[in-house]
Amino acid sequence: MRDILNHLFSQKTFSASQSKDILTQIAEGKFNTAQVAAFMTAYCMRTITVEELTGFRDAMLALCLPINLTNDYNLIDLCGTGGDGKDTFNISTLASFVVAGAGYKVAKHGNYGVSSGCGSSNVMEYLGYKFTNDESVLNQSLTEAGICFLHAPLFHPAMKTVAPIRKELGVKTFFNMLGPMVNPLQPKNQMVGVFSLELARLYAYLYQQSDKNYTIVHALDGYDEVSMTCDFKTFSNRGEQIYSIEDLGFDKINANTIAGGSTVAQGAQIFTAVLNNTATTQQNNVVLCNAALAIQTIEKAKTFADCFYIAEEALLSGKAKQSFNNLLAV
Repeated sequence: MRDILNHLFSQKTFSASQSKDILTQIAEGKFNTAQVAAFMTAYCMRTITVEELTGFRDAMLALCLPINLTNDYNLIDLCGTGGDGKDTFNISTLASFVVAGAGYKVAKHGNYGVSSGCGSSNVMEYLGYKFTNDESVLNQSLTEAGICFLHAPLFHPAMKTVAPIRKELGVKTFFNMLGPMVNPLQPKNQMVGVFSLELARLYAYLYQQSDKNYTIVHALDGYDEVSMTCDFKTFSNRGEQIYSIEDLGFDKINANTIAGGSTVAQGAQIFTAVLNNTATTQQNNVVLCNAALAIQTIEKAKTFADCFYIAEEALLSGKAKQSFNNLLAV
């Protein structure tokens, strides 16, 4: 690790194969806590390269627990990198249940919050979901609820080594960048929110090399999702596009209307309110806009407006809530 750190401190980069080997060694516990913390901190202070991100991703996927599904589902994941420092409520997780309620199959990859107070796993656990990597339960969840929830530490041995260090650091690290790319089910469709345009371009380059349907989204004021506080940019199979909130038929909203609160309990309260149709119009609309963009990732021929109406029907009819209740029941 001393050689690795000196390499980094000299402003040098690693190849994809070197990066894969380093992360594999970290996962295997070859380095001590201080060394791993120093390694992660170095990447907080300089830009990660495409080769390094590729190597880290490949290591995580090579090490992850494989899952076999009973059906060849056309899965989608809605997952943000986090790390935007905005502390919103759990927008992408709620949008996942809306998409599932609309009849699509969702493989939601999530984790506890590290740089935010309430990650998707925090709110799901608080509301009664029991994390599992049991294949039969995951298959049943997709059949009966249209969605399965994949709590990242149960599928990624590398997380076991670094989770306590990430928690103690309390800031975003390159593991935030990896999260959306290492869903163990490797869904055919993916909507990814990222915290910077620089990372969006890295992601776009990597996803262009794949056969996925993808939409990478970044709100221009820094959110890793459609925040409706400002215009947002997407990179997808259709190319790059900037969406104007006004052109989509909405007014821009104030950031405090999508804040998630300071505790998991407050985040869960908003989460439940959205599913019960007792949330504010702004909270509902931000969830529906993200769900619409996810649906459009699958349904390329449909307009954003078409997809928004599909999402709205799933939420207002109670189908999204039913999907959530069915998942808990499984």
